[in-house]
Amino acid sequence: MIFIDSNIPMYLVGADHPNKERTISVLQRIVRDETRLVTDAETLLEILHRYTAINRMEAIQAAYDAILGIVDEVFQVGTDDMILAKDILLASSGVSAMDAVHAAVMKNNGIDHIFSFDSDFDVFSFITRIF
Repeated sequence: MIFIDSNIPMYLVGADHPNKERTISVLQRIVRDETRLVTDAETLLEILHRYTAINRMEAIQAAYDAILGIVDEVFQVGTDDMILAKDILLASSGVSAMDAVHAAVMKNNGIDHIFSFDSDFDVFSFITRIF
């Protein structure tokens, strides 16, 4: 099982960028291998937040279509996830609240791989980042 981070659909639907081709290539391999892909509700929130912040409202639907078209499940973020995210933040330095939530959801659901270009996930010993 591989967790899909918010930057993946953004690279898929965004302008030309070196990570766009890499995103397509890795996704093709993952889909070919029939690996189960998941994300969480926080990822959907990040898409809304980012595109609203840069006033690109027209990109929201395309990004949602991209991520919801490739994942098998979107995990809800529950109280147990938020408590673990808090613990992660208090025990770590330099970790964003959003990354702590993703890490908590991953840990609570037994997910140890994430497809992300965000190197901040490398600080988590229980997560292997695919990029």
